[in-house]
Amino acid sequence: MALSRWGAVLAGTTALIVLVSGCGSSGSSSGANGSSASDQHVEKLTFDFPVAVAGPVAQDVKDLVNQFNQTHKNIQVSPVFTGDYQTTMTKVQTAAKAGSTPDVAVLQSTDMYSLLDANLILPIDQFATSDSDKQWLTSFYPALMANSTLNGKTYGIPFQRSTLLLYYNKDEFNRAGLDPNSPPTSWDELVKDGKMLTKNGQWGLEIPTSGLTYWEFQPFAIENGQNVVGDAANKVTYDDPKVAQALQFFADLSKKDKIEPTGLLGWTTAPTDFESGKAAMIYHSSGSLTSILKTAKFNVGVAELPGNVQKGSPTGGGNLYVFNTKDSAKEQAAYEFVKWMAQPDNAAKWSIETGYVGSSPAVYETDAMKQYLQKTPQAAAIQQQMQSAAKELGTHDGQEIQSILSTACQQVLTANVTPQQALKDAQQKADQILSKYQN
Repeated sequence: MALSRWGAVLAGTTALIVLVSGCGSSGSSSGANGSSASDQHVEKLTFDFPVAVAGPVAQDVKDLVNQFNQTHKNIQVSPVFTGDYQTTMTKVQTAAKAGSTPDVAVLQSTDMYSLLDANLILPIDQFATSDSDKQWLTSFYPALMANSTLNGKTYGIPFQRSTLLLYYNKDEFNRAGLDPNSPPTSWDELVKDGKMLTKNGQWGLEIPTSGLTYWEFQPFAIENGQNVVGDAANKVTYDDPKVAQALQFFADLSKKDKIEPTGLLGWTTAPTDFESGKAAMIYHSSGSLTSILKTAKFNVGVAELPGNVQKGSPTGGGNLYVFNTKDSAKEQAAYEFVKWMAQPDNAAKWSIETGYVGSSPAVYETDAMKQYLQKTPQAAAIQQQMQSAAKELGTHDGQEIQSILSTACQQVLTANVTPQQALKDAQQKADQILSKYQN
């Protein structure tokens, strides 16, 4: 991806920023936004971002940060590209033990509970005190805020958020005698269409299952009327009968209906197989939209996931967090940066470049997003999916709790274990871990 359009106007101001930075310290400040503070003082912030150093996404982040630095002369943000989410979380936790955290970071929305338990992040509410800022906090999609709030306080601002979508090959739909403008909308239609699309050298459907299997399974539980987690951060509902029914259907897609491969399928395998024609339909992240549309050599359709008693998909991805650095000036400056990054115009640019969810209805009202949707109508499925999206599995000790459900799903997919037994065992393990968080 070429250097994007937001980052082109830096040269003239960079020298000024460096000059100003050199004159100031990183200590206290009389104001975070440069409009009223001394020109000789600059708050210097580190911004940890979960992406590899090289590549188009890193460049997009640099462009956004540079644009912020140009317009906030008393704040200078330095992005630090830290690899994937897990690596970034580990880096932050290690740094915290050494007494040094980033000032602001993007981490998984489900890491909010672990960050809170370690007293590493601050509630956004303590900064958003004006009427306009309070209104801003209510502007995001509720499904995204379900993993951003706890006990009435907001700890994360949606930024790099995603959801699962159905990608399908319209040309293969035509060849199979299916309407390319009518993707499956129910579980029954998913199986019926999948059987018509399955043939030698091509699976009707592929859903990744080898990694964070809990996330790829979670839509089925939601669509069957019972999410695996509710509002509480210390409780899961793995052993609910509706969840077991959903897991049975999930396993039947390969074992009984034979519309997708048996065993476990890698996260990157599904889009690769889709783009090469080995799979006619896949479930994958909205964050893969841009890449798939660039790579596929056929007409790509994108739709909401098929439902059962209701539609649904978990949200995913990362939030912006303000860290507890015990430096009030830095914390205020970090909030200003977070608020700026989440503005509709900036969020629209980020969504257009990456395929991640536009974080609020206002994002979809920007001129840039309207023009993008005219050129890329497939992206409209992301906004549609937000209407039925639900909370991703997030609790205290979240990664361990997620791993327990992933293991249970994989046992059912690969071994002769019933959903009821696997989920009963998973519930017991989760309850034991979460018991220390019971009041």
